[in-house]
Amino acid sequence: MKRFSLTLAFVFSIIAGAFAQIENPVTWNYTAKKIADKTYEIQLTAGIAPGWHLYAQDAGEGPVPTAFTFAKNPLVTADGKVKEDGKLIKEYDANFHSVLKFYTTKVTFKQMVKVKTAAATVVNGTVEFMVCNDKKCLPPKEIPFSVKLGGK
Repeated sequence: MKRFSLTLAFVFSIIAGAFAQIENPVTWNYTAKKIADKTYEIQLTAGIAPGWHLYAQDAGEGPVPTAFTFAKNPLVTADGKVKEDGKLIKEYDANFHSVLKFYTTKVTFKQMVKVKTAAATVVNGTVEFMVCNDKKCLPPKEIPFSVKLGGK
């Protein structure tokens, strides 16, 4: 009986652990593309799992929009605002009672920056985002990013 109880407890702990895994339907990739002598395009690309969608920076009323915060770096200045490159979907959502803007599959957010020197530097920051599928929304998540610029 003791062996049966231990086996049963072990099986339940495995099942509970499987259900407790954190859902992570978005993967991020961060790169920089040199545009000119001291100008770079920082590309923050979100890969979105099938069935999920990631909200745009101007998402509409209700969900948390995708937002970027860049840490101060005296060698780098932002040139304009973060732009979005992907297939934007606009759709009425009965849960939020609003027309929402979001992406499925993939979206790249692009920020142009200018560097003050040819020396290598790093742009750090965070991205806050929220994802939903047709059954639920996950709580907003904030993750750090780091992109190297310049140097040899």
